[in-house]
Amino acid sequence: MKRILVTGSLGYLGSVLTKSLVESGYDCVGYDTGFFKDCLLYPPPATETILRDARNITAADLKNVDVVIHLAGISNDPVGKLEASRIYDPTRAYSFSIAKLCKKLGVRFIFASSCSVYGLGEDDLLTESSPTHPQTLYSLNKLQIEEDLRSISDKEFSPIALRFATVFGPSPRIRFDVVVNMLTGMAVANRTIVLNSDGMSWRPNLHILDACQAVRRAIELDYRGGELLVLNVGADENNLQVIQIAKIIQRAIPGCDLRFLTENPELDKEGLIRDRKVRGGGDTRTYKVSFEKIRKTLPSFRCEWDVERGVKDMADLFKQLAFSMEIFKRRGFYRLQELEYLYERGYLSDDLYWLMNSAPVTTENMS
Repeated sequence: MKRILVTGSLGYLGSVLTKSLVESGYDCVGYDTGFFKDCLLYPPPATETILRDARNITAADLKNVDVVIHLAGISNDPVGKLEASRIYDPTRAYSFSIAKLCKKLGVRFIFASSCSVYGLGEDDLLTESSPTHPQTLYSLNKLQIEEDLRSISDKEFSPIALRFATVFGPSPRIRFDVVVNMLTGMAVANRTIVLNSDGMSWRPNLHILDACQAVRRAIELDYRGGELLVLNVGADENNLQVIQIAKIIQRAIPGCDLRFLTENPELDKEGLIRDRKVRGGGDTRTYKVSFEKIRKTLPSFRCEWDVERGVKDMADLFKQLAFSMEIFKRRGFYRLQELEYLYERGYLSDDLYWLMNSAPVTTENMS
């Protein structure tokens, strides 16, 4: 039985991935600093977890590990007044450090990258060899980590970078700062969909269970190609404009109004809906992505979820949970706001380490 270590296991994707790997017969251990441990929509599965910062991973942590799935990282803009370098330089450094440990110990390495590296695309579908134009420091950070992995790749160490489309769908530690989840949550809770832009930008979308499937297929591939393998993860039909997503949700949840934040700023008094990367209603991040390469490289991988099916499934779950605007607006479901809260109240250092007496207690089997 292969042993898999998942960094960032108590995040949005990690909370679903660890369960998926265990159910697929893998021996799985999670590794997470615990920023979002208690940001729960519903009870998570019990998983073997090491509560420790990924910057502190050592060779001992990788003993008997066959594959590292590296999800850990800051998934939004820098926090408050912190310099970007204080956030992203360490993320790049520890990702490279873990990868070099894996190379030394003969452990395979699969990196969770992002289609957001394309940033600004034309009308053509973008492939893995298309130029990249990252529009955020988060996306640039993903590219830098890919470059570092490429620099140490050889026949003995052939990592995989999965460039995920924007992930959506339910998770115990759900995010409402991603487009499909946010708009679906609004629709169920308040029968109103509020767009923070004009909705014209394109996004590729990926259901969280299909993201987990892609990771499993990558593990099964046992790739030894001698260079970094980069794969866009998603399906062509899930390339949609934000306005198209909103209309899909309107059809799935009848009776929803569609409104625009630029015209109705009072609809976001808490500052949860507005995106700091949207200016004057426009969003420079717009791209459509080709997924032909993953279909050829991982023939058994096919996305089972389109956005319409995913929205209906998520809406049904929300209704079962008696979902409300109070739940939708919980700070913990918005990663940047939660990190700002922890930092500004003195729980985290400038380098986003837990300060003494603030860190969660290490637990081996947690839910």
